[in-house]
Amino acid sequence: MGEKFELIAKTFQGLEEVLAKELVKLGAEKIEVLRRGVSFWGDQEMMYKANLCLRTAVRIIKPIYTFTAENADEVYEKVKEFGWEEYLDNSKTFAIDAVVYSERFRHSQYLSYKVKDAIADRFRERTGQRPSVRLNNPDLRINVHVSNVEVTLSLDSSGEPLFKRGYRTGQTEAPMNEVLAAGILLLAGWDGQQDLIDPMCGSGTFLVEAALIAKNIMPGIYRDSFAFEKWADFDADLLQRLYEDDSQEREFTHKIYGSDILKQAIAITDDNVKSAGVTDCVVTKVSPFEELEMPSNDALIVSNPPYGIRLKEGETSTLYERFGSKLKKECQGLSAWIITPPNPDTTQSLGLAPSKRIALDNGGIACELRRYDMFAGRRDDFLREKAANADATATEEAPVEDLGYTFRKYEYPDPDAREIEEKEPRRDGDRKPFGSRRDDRGRGFGRGPREENQDETDGYTFETEEERAAYLQYKLRHRRFEEKKEREAREAKRAAKEAEGAERAPREKDENKERGERRENRGGFRKEGRRGFNSERDKKFGSNERHTGQSWRRDGYRPREERGGSRPARHDFRNDNHQPKRTFDRRKQRGEGGAD
Repeated sequence: MGEKFELIAKTFQGLEEVLAKELVKLGAEKIEVLRRGVSFWGDQEMMYKANLCLRTAVRIIKPIYTFTAENADEVYEKVKEFGWEEYLDNSKTFAIDAVVYSERFRHSQYLSYKVKDAIADRFRERTGQRPSVRLNNPDLRINVHVSNVEVTLSLDSSGEPLFKRGYRTGQTEAPMNEVLAAGILLLAGWDGQQDLIDPMCGSGTFLVEAALIAKNIMPGIYRDSFAFEKWADFDADLLQRLYEDDSQEREFTHKIYGSDILKQAIAITDDNVKSAGVTDCVVTKVSPFEELEMPSNDALIVSNPPYGIRLKEGETSTLYERFGSKLKKECQGLSAWIITPPNPDTTQSLGLAPSKRIALDNGGIACELRRYDMFAGRRDDFLREKAANADATATEEAPVEDLGYTFRKYEYPDPDAREIEEKEPRRDGDRKPFGSRRDDRGRGFGRGPREENQDETDGYTFETEEERAAYLQYKLRHRRFEEKKEREAREAKRAAKEAEGAERAPREKDENKERGERRENRGGFRKEGRRGFNSERDKKFGSNERHTGQSWRRDGYRPREERGGSRPARHDFRNDNHQPKRTFDRRKQRGEGGAD
């Protein structure tokens, strides 16, 4: 057995304890639950097994250097002192990822640049050359984690995030992350001892992950490579032995059912199921969930109903209402685990009361995983019977369970729950603080104070640039969707106003014609015969004066209300059909290009 060292498995918020239980079964030591991660100890074999076997880990990193620093320059000096020759040489490439939870370090990208410069300068001073930086598929990926003044440098052993299993051949719009899908199944207690139903399966992520769990197939066997394969101490024989070991796999005697209303989605699901090699236990069907006959009386229902991106405005609540009705009428005696959006109106449309709620982060969106127990009759009777059964099976005192892991006390503030200091109220006449007029997105005035450390990612921290790009793309689509709604509302309001004007204008014109009256000209140019329009020049070119005494403007006459002023209250713009024409050219008056 080789030397043991500390490793950290990164995961999504809400899946930390699920990941810790996986590590306990894997045989890891000194397991501690962190925020969005789990720390554990093991040797080189344990690191390889963690990358191959963990279903809820996003990546596995190996800490190699920890120190304290007060500023970026101090980080540069201490990183430069570290012996990087053990891990790098001039022929290799590297990349830097930084995650910052600190008041002293505000810009993670700048910190990445300082670490990169320190490593490059160390090699340049000693060898005259330096290793190159490569963002895609580098030989060594270095993770920088800052907690207050504590800086930890780690090596990323995974490379591509572990949710990129390698079996997916296609996907529908807004697919579920594989790690999140596996975590939801484990939270729901899925162990392959019953059937599973996903009535809105999309590209089939739940179906494939459920099959892998039921058969205990390692999710990492579909990947082409891991980052640790480029390390200097890589043991190819050890990885090959672990890769070929299928002694832990088991037989699955039940079925996994998936359906979707879209034929294209089922075609993608079938391709993904075939790519994963689990076609023998997955059954798919093109069908709306209302028409789907429940294929089993002993099954677990897991679903990620569409919302936001895949549905138009107003359709989400209708879909959830129909889905809730289906569950109540035809799924009695079963339990349904549904990941729901943050909108409470949508979840209320289900018409069901959850028996359990778990907060989860779904691609940067704060969602909830909810359990719904289907029963016949009244809910009060069901709860009373459930409580009676619990009392009958209760023991004198349940023993304290040895979980096999502990919780590490957080020593840095959570950026998602930032404490707001109470300040004295601003007195009248005081100057507003910087940032109080505009928010970070520049969407106008009076939107409240600027939040610290807020950028286009809204304060979220991402493991890779791909995750960050995916969130920004989702945010861009959401903003365009909101802009489209606002634009359609403006157009509808304008059309209604024009329709109202079209109904009223002809009637007023006919009334004027019947009375034989001529509307008084209260704007534009003066007509011939009125004061100030008597000279021969004015008759030839038109007057360059308005009755207000203001000078001519080069862009022609503009009503005073367009220039920021206001017209007299007696002016009726609805009857202002006068269209002034520019008959006077100022250049001719000056003698530029014309007579006079």
